[in-house]
Amino acid sequence: MFSSPMLLETAPGPFSHSNYLFEPKVDGHRLIYSQQDGNVRLYTRHNNDCTTQYPELQLPFDSDIILDWEVACTNPETGINDFEGVMSRFSTRQHTKVQQLVKTMPATFAIFDILHYKDRDLRKLPLIERKVILHSLVLPSSSFGILHYVEGAGEALYEQIEARGMEGVVGKRKDSHYVCRRSKDCIKVINWSCTNVFITGYKKSEFGWLVAVLDASGKLRPVGVIEHGPNQNHKQAFRSVCKQLVTGEDKNHVYLQPRIQARVKMRSWTKSGLLRTPVFEQFIV
Repeated sequence: MFSSPMLLETAPGPFSHSNYLFEPKVDGHRLIYSQQDGNVRLYTRHNNDCTTQYPELQLPFDSDIILDWEVACTNPETGINDFEGVMSRFSTRQHTKVQQLVKTMPATFAIFDILHYKDRDLRKLPLIERKVILHSLVLPSSSFGILHYVEGAGEALYEQIEARGMEGVVGKRKDSHYVCRRSKDCIKVINWSCTNVFITGYKKSEFGWLVAVLDASGKLRPVGVIEHGPNQNHKQAFRSVCKQLVTGEDKNHVYLQPRIQARVKMRSWTKSGLLRTPVFEQFIV
């Protein structure tokens, strides 16, 4: 049985509050674990069944249960969650390749909430009571783990997360119920990184600014596309300037002289040297 997950609002920065629990934000992808009549199914937040991608996570609990968690893979060199690794696991469906990845890139489940257990709907219980039930579970294997939390000290936890280069922190009201929608009772604080880029073009069919950075030799290297962040004033200012900078175009893009600089924030750099989820912050003049 699928249950829509509770979605997070975004906080402008780290905070502490005695009414909140704080836990690390795992850099993976969200899954709902559903065990009904002993049958285990795994669903994404959009109700896509991805059970076959994770055979090591199909082990049953002692009773029927629905759990909310993040599936992750860990980089063995850094000990930090490897987002590209878990996306590789998620996109692989061919049985032989899945079995290979189980050995070379094992997945783990970081469980942070429990929705149903032993024929009981727990979603209207306060979070702190759901956590007690969650921590009483006997886990089926070492691939399963329960995410630890701290009470009140969100800023101190964020400092640790920032120092380790991890994704961020989630704050949740202790007395909150589990609702199947976005809620202000569940807030994320992302540990963004920032960098400066040159805007070298734009998409024709939809919004998107092509961006590049200078490499070690002083040459421009493409690093992705900005699709989020600028408001209408930013876009209008860009349009008024870019007409003078056009150097060419193809079917999908218009290319510009690299005269416009911008500051962006992003989750991280990918292994191939691209910006992950770049968000425009401001022009640099």
